[in-house]
Amino acid sequence: VQLQACGGGLVQPGGSLRLSCVASGNIRSISIMNWYRQAPGNQRELVAQMAGGGGTNYSDSVKGRFTISGDNAKNTVNLQMNSLKPEDTAVYYCRLVGIDLSRNPFDSWGQGTQVTVSS
Repeated sequence: VQLQACGGGLVQPGGSLRLSCVASGNIRSISIMNWYRQAPGNQRELVAQMAGGGGTNYSDSVKGRFTISGDNAKNTVNLQMNSLKPEDTAVYYCRLVGIDLSRNPFDSWGQGTQVTVSS
């Protein structure tokens, strides 16, 4: 299973961006959709997570500003980012966990997309 992330870019503080991640391959089901980010010199951190049942979880730093959404039928996961701050600057990665058509588990990461918040 391969993931392709897009939607990053340069935005001014207070602006918005929408990241998308599309999975390709023989996917039977997706159980967990995640967005992580990694800023220079920092460890990769979990930003948002959505379980198969629709429950969501956000890091305290983005709660109320970011929204994760997913479409299992289209094998996509999105991250709507509003009220962006300079400290949101990082490379953002999607990660999907699920089962493929051979009933084998997969745990795949996207290639990362750069988000820069700066005036």
